Amino acid sequence: MTDPRLEIRNIRRRFQGRDVVSDVSLKVMPGQVTCLLGPSGCGKSTTLRIIAGVDMQDEGEIFVDGQLVCDTVFRVPPEQRSIGLMFQDFALFPHLTVGENVGFGLKGHKSDKKARVEDLLDKVGLLSAYGKFPHELSGGEQQRVALARALAPRPSIMLMDEPFSGLDERLKDDIRDSTLDVLKAENTAVLLVTHEPHEAMRMADEIALMRDGKIVQQGAPYNIYNAPVDRKAAAFFSDINVIRGKVQSLSVSTPFGKFLCPGQPDGTEVEIVIRPQHLRIDFDRDGRGPNPTPQDGTPARAIVERARFMGRESLVEFRMDYDGSKLKATVPSVFLPKPGRAMWLMLRRDRCFVFPQKGSAT
Repeated sequence: MTDPRLEIRNIRRRFQGRDVVSDVSLKVMPGQVTCLLGPSGCGKSTTLRIIAGVDMQDEGEIFVDGQLVCDTVFRVPPEQRSIGLMFQDFALFPHLTVGENVGFGLKGHKSDKKARVEDLLDKVGLLSAYGKFPHELSGGEQQRVALARALAPRPSIMLMDEPFSGLDERLKDDIRDSTLDVLKAENTAVLLVTHEPHEAMRMADEIALMRDGKIVQQGAPYNIYNAPVDRKAAAFFSDINVIRGKVQSLSVSTPFGKFLCPGQPDGTEVEIVIRPQHLRIDFDRDGRGPNPTPQDGTPARAIVERARFMGRESLVEFRMDYDGSKLKATVPSVFLPKPGRAMWLMLRRDRCFVFPQKGSAT
């Protein structure tokens, strides 16, 4: 079995008596992209700085290719860790050409350095810009030059801190994809910090979701999205609907009937979470017929409060007849029913997540 290229064990960092990073452990394999994903201030960038060697942990160890590079006593200097860095600010030297920027700091024969620079610029599609200066390039082109420069010394690990945040939204996906192609071709282990779920889902082989200095869930993007550890984890990736209730006889009454809650004792307050795309409109009923008594499998009557066209889909907000609660549903293409219209809703029970409310008895 291949050893991890990067491994951090039980990293902790305190500022003014408060844990900013708390007991974080992580492995990144060669050729793998792992995303540290979370809101601003959750400890992502501090973790990256510790790995890079520009900050020092209070507890824990860091290994590169199985070799200890840092604990609380022993410390390999940052420049000797075979780690490349890319940050929000591309930090290109304005007085150097593109070729000189990429080759800056490379050692060896002039011809070898030139060949390495040309190879990388060719991979990022900027060989023709070899003699240009940074100010002559677009933001996306500068980002690719920064990537080539970071890869030039052949680091075994690449640390990337929100590297695409300054780019135009229309360019981001193309730049992300081309960056990923180059990193994969170099077999580099990548640790990418981002607060954007879309970016993590698009680029990552593995996502480590951080909150309040801790990794709260880790796994493949599909698993993180479809099996969130709690309501906050589900909400970080998309809008959600939350239906609240109390367990009685192992089930919870909702506008859509009873939900089984095995393992939850009576009296436990729970949250049933479902994303708007999994709340479906029953167009066969379309508001006709009597309001049924909620039971398993029964659609629920609701009144349209607002509808908005969002581009690829429409977002419709409803007020439920059952209890006055509000739920949102997304519908592909254009669907803009008028406020006050009665409709019938169904939900995908296989797409619901049930979580005990925080502080509720279990």
